[in-house]
Amino acid sequence: MGDNTPRPAMTMREIREELGHAQPGQPEPIVSITRYEVSVLPRADINHRYFRLFVELTRGGWIVHDGHGGYDIDGDWAPGLAVAHEFADYEDALALAKKLAPNVTVNGHTATDAYKRTHAA
Repeated sequence: MGDNTPRPAMTMREIREELGHAQPGQPEPIVSITRYEVSVLPRADINHRYFRLFVELTRGGWIVHDGHGGYDIDGDWAPGLAVAHEFADYEDALALAKKLAPNVTVNGHTATDAYKRTHAA
């Protein structure tokens, strides 16, 4: 008959090695999310890339920008990224980006205007 002695639980690393998903002795890759994209338009929308904001991790913290300029803590835009407020927490930066996203303006049209033009009610 088989040995019914309980074995200690395997670690996730041991399971991955046993399945061949990790090599023994090799360090695990480190994955970091350093940039989020925020828009009221779906990614498949032709205008998405024009009406999006980025929340990005920099050396000083998380900033909100549109690729051309940054936003301060009050949501005011200025050219360049040096003016962007550096949030200690990405959730605060993400909250600002979500608040600003519907009113991102390109050529006098807001992201909400663009959404209404391309998506039936």
